[in-house]
Amino acid sequence: MRTILILGPGGSGRTTVAAATALAAARAGARTLLLSADRGDTLGAVLGTATGPAPTQVETRLTAWRPDPAAGFREDLAALQERALAGLDLLGATRLEGDEITPLPGAEELSLLRALRDAVLSEAHDLVVVDMPPLDRALALLSLPEELRRYLRRLLPPERQAARALRPLLGKLAGVPMPAEWLYEAAARWDVELAAVEAVLADQDTSLRLVAEPTPAGADAVRSAALGLALRGRRPGPLVANRTLPESEAAPGSWLAGPVAQQRKVLEEWQGAYDVRPVAHLGRDPRGTDDLARLAPPGAGDRAAAVEWPVVDRLAEDGHLVWHIPLPGAHRDDLDLVRRGDDVVLSVGPFRRIVPLPSALRRCTVDGASLREGELRIRFTPDPGLWPAGR
Repeated sequence: MRTILILGPGGSGRTTVAAATALAAARAGARTLLLSADRGDTLGAVLGTATGPAPTQVETRLTAWRPDPAAGFREDLAALQERALAGLDLLGATRLEGDEITPLPGAEELSLLRALRDAVLSEAHDLVVVDMPPLDRALALLSLPEELRRYLRRLLPPERQAARALRPLLGKLAGVPMPAEWLYEAAARWDVELAAVEAVLADQDTSLRLVAEPTPAGADAVRSAALGLALRGRRPGPLVANRTLPESEAAPGSWLAGPVAQQRKVLEEWQGAYDVRPVAHLGRDPRGTDDLARLAPPGAGDRAAAVEWPVVDRLAEDGHLVWHIPLPGAHRDDLDLVRRGDDVVLSVGPFRRIVPLPSALRRCTVDGASLREGELRIRFTPDPGLWPAGR
């Protein structure tokens, strides 16, 4: 099964391109699910049929679905209250009722990830097209499973479960059942669920497609997205240049000549770095499947693109190890690098990632770093106290 994640800044036509891509795949014979994280029903307006928390059949092979974040949030919080009932009673806390629970920020993103995981595991579709949130939220969403798993491992280390035999005694001393058992069980379950989502996002059959208008603002968004994805070890597949203006109608001196010249410059820049797929401007907002079919979106056969890092090379001339991290578009002034135990905290502009060091580098000290030709190179010196003799 294939998955396509459609990313783009707000107002770029991301939802329209996602709907057109899904429609084309369905009409080509693929059982297609179109997932959306849109708060309103923009997807329904584009498709010409209302969508909601229940899957909606748009055409024979096309289903659209906007998961309800409130329902999943209520279920999770209700289950948490039940398991922590003894502790809540001890604190004198008043339980929340279902009808007074509203989803907190981030619940929409979690419900989308859960829906994506369930759709992939169900194998009921040949293709899942995901209309991701606006670009900044989408990039944060892609990093969410990895970050949450790291938090769980730090807050509830699996090795602590070895003290399980002491919990009944501690419970008797405290006079209430100890919550550690169910807490560790919940953490293990969450870790499995997050690992499943992480596997879907990292799978070679999951591709990323950027959508942007060929304007200066669109070019800035694409550069930012490429940098954020590179930090996650991914690169975008096709770049959809949406709402491309017809050059043939831009007569010299007309109002259209300026925007078309600007568009041409941006497209030339993109074509040197991406597989650009222009989508023509219809002259109006697309509405309904007839308009979507006219957009002729790119096909669904693109493979996932991974940035090959980390790569560790041995420099024979001075015995250093060098860690190569591709960061296209990064600037030296935007970089920040900190070694913390066996991890490296890497910040590039607004993006940040904590990356575990490869095993060979954990026995080394950082000896410097440089940024050349879109690649960060971190130099390590083997620590004599930790490095095996003769190496």
